[in-house]
Amino acid sequence: MNIAVATRAPAAMAPQVTRHRTMKVDGIKIFFREAGPADAPVVVLLHGFPTSSHMFRNLIPALSDRYRVIAPDYPGYGQSDMPARSEFSYTFDRFAELVDGLLDKLGVAAYAMYVMDYGAPVGWRLALKHPDRITGLIVQNGNAYNEGLKEFWDPIKAYWSDHSDAHRTALHVLVTPEITRFQYVDGVADASRVSPDNWVHDQALLDRPGNIEIQMDLFYDYRTNLPLYPAVQAYFRKHQPPTLIVWGQNDTIFPADGAHPYKRDLPEVEFHLFDTGHFVLEDKADEAFPLIRDFLDREVSNRRMGRSS
Repeated sequence: MNIAVATRAPAAMAPQVTRHRTMKVDGIKIFFREAGPADAPVVVLLHGFPTSSHMFRNLIPALSDRYRVIAPDYPGYGQSDMPARSEFSYTFDRFAELVDGLLDKLGVAAYAMYVMDYGAPVGWRLALKHPDRITGLIVQNGNAYNEGLKEFWDPIKAYWSDHSDAHRTALHVLVTPEITRFQYVDGVADASRVSPDNWVHDQALLDRPGNIEIQMDLFYDYRTNLPLYPAVQAYFRKHQPPTLIVWGQNDTIFPADGAHPYKRDLPEVEFHLFDTGHFVLEDKADEAFPLIRDFLDREVSNRRMGRSS
């Protein structure tokens, strides 16, 4: 009888393994994806709305041969806990506290950050609290300037103005299946490049009982990010973190108007606009991944080893 013996694939062809973990932080179960060598430079991936660490499922294995990659889900998103609103404050301050607590529990003392959409205000709070821990920034459709909040934000700003039930209810449209899909395909020239699994996955989580009101709370709390912008910009100017911009220039939610101002405060920023919409990694991974990898290799890995190029 012939018995086939499996042989080990060449290292260059071996897939990188992503582990899916949970950890309690302040009593809240935080889900996170983790991959890469434990002693490698750390890259923290901070997701946007309406998704979760799922948005990084393809980027993680593209980096984890050389980096320890950590991608958490915020409460109310992905696989993390979704505590009742009466028991938990759904705010960007609280999200940042929990991500900070998770990184402390994981023994992470320094890290680069990839920030996108909601991930930006979470990440900016971490940078303001621990500026010396940040080894680099990758910014993808994540706002830090007033110029980046255009017409899309007018109904949300109306809600900020009076916190009325009428303005809150008007925002329910932003968590409908039509708008969830819109976020993935608007501004994309060839929608066949974007997997429909994305909006099906996100919508299933948005449709959980109670989640709509959680999202409304966060739309209201987004107003607290704008007063932080001057401090964030001062952080950029003082610390000059190595920064890569990979931005979808056709994004309706965070248009390129919000990308260009980074150049004012970060004169050495590496700046790339892509002919796509809100979710760059779903449409332009073939273009963005090499830029991200090259940036990290030069500005994070090599600097850590004392041989910056």
